[in-house]
Amino acid sequence: MRIAKQFTYLGLIGSLLLGYSVAALAEASDKIWPVMQESFFAGKTIEDGPFIKLEGPRRAESGAQVPITLTIDKALTANDAIKKVYLIVDANPIPLAAVYHFTPLNGKAQISTRIRMEMDSYIHAVGETADGKLYMSAIVIRAAGGCGGAVDGDDTAIRAASGKIKLNVDTPVKLGEVNTATFLIKHPMFTGLQRDLASGGYKPAFYIQKVAFTYNSKPLMQADFGVAVAEDPYLRFYYLPDGPGTLEVKADDNEGKSFTHQVEVKG
Repeated sequence: MRIAKQFTYLGLIGSLLLGYSVAALAEASDKIWPVMQESFFAGKTIEDGPFIKLEGPRRAESGAQVPITLTIDKALTANDAIKKVYLIVDANPIPLAAVYHFTPLNGKAQISTRIRMEMDSYIHAVGETADGKLYMSAIVIRAAGGCGGAVDGDDTAIRAASGKIKLNVDTPVKLGEVNTATFLIKHPMFTGLQRDLASGGYKPAFYIQKVAFTYNSKPLMQADFGVAVAEDPYLRFYYLPDGPGTLEVKADDNEGKSFTHQVEVKG
């Protein structure tokens, strides 16, 4: 399901949360997940996935920048390898934060990133195999106010700065082995739920919606982003170079603009 379509769940989640008392909202609720499961995976069975690991702070310093690490302890070359992972923040107004697509060229299915959280919530990682089997893991993080609030600044300047990419590989690079790389793109990632201090109205959603990595033009990894990805999207990930080559990324935003960057990888 395309992330843009998840805006349709605003009313659904809002209605659900209104049913709880203010006191209840102070703690993450496990009553939201059944609605999420029916919304995203209707009619499908989801098994516990002990090999899917989520790590994050028990209490985030900022709901706008919550660090998360996702690890899949299963070989990407296995017959039952996890090919895709949905990251869902149950209590967010738009719950689907991102979808990560892994390939054997990753070498290891692990990413570190930063997300937005509006309130205390369960965070679910749902992994999917090539034949459609689903596995799940979850953690609870306490955080507040990351999706809404007010934003300020010169919109022209913000847009002019958007799209600048840093793509770095850790050195020394070991060819034929798993290595790490870091991606960072300058972008406000406006959620569509934030107030513009100048006009008083809502700031239109403006966000990076997809990043695709290749190595020597071969698909390496793709991430589909929603507005719950934090400002200036960040990814730390793995790649398995079989020889010297070019690591490249292409990022697309929801307004049709594309940004590319590449780095040469030497043994």
